[in-house]
Amino acid sequence: MRIYLDHSATTPIDARVLDAMLPYLRENFGNASSVHQYGQDARAAVDRSRRQVASLIGARANEIVFTSGGTEANNLAIRGICEAEQLHGRHLIISAIEHPSVRGLADYLETRGWSITRLPVYDKGIVKPDDVRAALRNDTVLISIMTANNEIGTLQPVAEVGAMVRAERERARKHLWFHTDAVQAAGRIPIDAAAIGCDLLSLSAHKIYAPKGVGALFVRRGTRLLAQQLGGHQERERRAGTESVANIVAFGAAAELGRREMDARNEHTKSLRDRFEEKVRTRIDDIVFNGDRDNRLPHVSNISFRFVEGEGLLIHLDMQGVAVSTGSACSSGTLEPSPVIKALGRDEELARGAIRFSFGKDNTEADVDYTVEALARAVASLRAISPLVRAMESVPSA
Repeated sequence: MRIYLDHSATTPIDARVLDAMLPYLRENFGNASSVHQYGQDARAAVDRSRRQVASLIGARANEIVFTSGGTEANNLAIRGICEAEQLHGRHLIISAIEHPSVRGLADYLETRGWSITRLPVYDKGIVKPDDVRAALRNDTVLISIMTANNEIGTLQPVAEVGAMVRAERERARKHLWFHTDAVQAAGRIPIDAAAIGCDLLSLSAHKIYAPKGVGALFVRRGTRLLAQQLGGHQERERRAGTESVANIVAFGAAAELGRREMDARNEHTKSLRDRFEEKVRTRIDDIVFNGDRDNRLPHVSNISFRFVEGEGLLIHLDMQGVAVSTGSACSSGTLEPSPVIKALGRDEELARGAIRFSFGKDNTEADVDYTVEALARAVASLRAISPLVRAMESVPSA
């Protein structure tokens, strides 16, 4: 038996999405920049997909720049703004729990003389708008706060931050911009770029049942952004390079399906997640749920297990056919505890014992029930050999 509960890392390609893209891997293979009929057919497909992706977030089609994925979208947004505005300021504000593609870029910019403010998220994993306001300086050029966290699923107050940036602009701060990484949120919860008030917003196809290798950056009209990939006129000169037409078509199809089926998918995954958490609570002791229990994505559950190493638990579950994660897929392979969990104020033990379970549209109640039993067996097995548990058991009772 194999059960996949790592949909925050990636999702399987929906069969309808695959059907939409296959012709562009075969007979409709043209380059979208070519002027002949093959190129015109490819260009029409890219334009249609651009409209579909734009509709997912309430944007205009000409505000969508296709990229190779969420990481490139984040890099284009942050580096593009910072390089465009560095004569006006060299201060960047992010949260302490941003995706590694944002945190890592901030670290890099810091080595190049930029000043970085990393905002706390407290025990529930949520940034306080007052902290954002307090962090603003005369030389701040960009605020980057994710819409939803990739490990604990918490939703951030991005609309409040957007309103704050707009208010600052009205006070003649024309060089202040707002970016949000919505890779985990778009297609899973309603997103309205206009309501958020962001200038840039990152998306990724493989989180919503489309292939890896394609993403997008929403760039609001009038946003000053320097291209990071040069050598061609594609994407309105925001991102050079021949478009991956088949992947873009798949992204568009997935965005359209996600928009139409969002409510049903959310109801289904939330039901599974709630069933899972209730059963885990009754079956396993010494656990801590990470993040805000209410203000989060409907498909994510992150739990820390005391007296257990997360990597060991992941391996035990995998041996029983259950695929989960200890955190961001982009950080897999590291032995360090999750910085997201540590940012919640958790101790080292809880940070190392954190597991993310993320449900998908094709999971079932039977998947949940099997996973809970497999999890209970894995935790019991690991705790039986835990030195800390044995030490506690050897202490005489009062």
